[in-house]
This record gives sequence, structure tokens and C-alpha cells, in this order.
Amino acid sequence: MTEVLFYHLTESRLEDALPPLLEKSVERGWRVVVQTGSDERRDALDAHLWTYREASFLAHGTDRADYADLQPILLTSGEDTGNGATVRFLVDAAQPGEVASYERVVFMFDGHDQDQLEAARAHWRSLKDAGMQLTYWQQTPERRWERKA
Repeated sequence: MTEVLFYHLTESRLEDALPPLLEKSVERGWRVVVQTGSDERRDALDAHLWTYREASFLAHGTDRADYADLQPILLTSGEDTGNGATVRFLVDAAQPGEVASYERVVFMFDGHDQDQLEAARAHWRSLKDAGMQLTYWQQTPERRWERKA
């Protein structure tokens, strides 16, 4: 059964919170797709993941680049999974499509953005009604993740 997680950003920006979660996914040997709400956001995250930390970077690519199928982390603004990912991150209120085909689906949403909050609540209700097992995580003031539900 697909594991569905909701990560509620209250203390940091997506650009700060997403890279460590992607690093952990890659360390576990998972192939990941990150779906954004727009091409512009996809391209901004693409640039950010090469430079977010001075000493390292996350190997990744976008769905519009050559060899997308070989990328451990693939950034897309669509529902496709060109790299055979088993883990899908959805950011910026991106529409999930079929979640049951993944081992893990992670919704990350900005608690200061009303549209993202409403989209996350709608996804929660819909997936709960479909019988999915959901967990909800919220940031603490120290920017750690605390399970709330």
C-alpha cells in the first residue's frame, strides 16, 4: 500500500526543507520525481538543487532534458514519471494524479499560502475517503518534523 505523507511548512521555505528530504530518499536507494505547480518553479528548483549547499549538490535532472530516465531525482511540472520513480513529491499544490502506483507520495505545502493549504486539505480528504493511510507532519520552531496525525 502507498504511504502518503503531508509535510506542512511553517518555519522554512520549500527550498530549505526539500533538499534534506531528497538526500535521505537517494541515500535509501529510491528514485524520486518532484512535481511542481509550474514550469517556472521546476526550473527554479533545478537551479537551486545544484547550488543549495556549498560543499555538495543533488544529482538530478528535469523532464525536458536529455537522459531524464537515468536521473535519480527528476523534476517535472506534469504527472509523468520519466525515471521510474517509486517516490513522488508534490509541491506548490501540484495535482497528484494516480498515487497508488508509488511506494511513497509526499505532499509538501507552505502554511503561509492559503491556496496551498486549501489544496492540501482537499487532497487529505480525498485520499482519506479513498481509504489511504495518511500521516501529517508539521515543522517545529527548530525546523524539525513532528508527527501530528
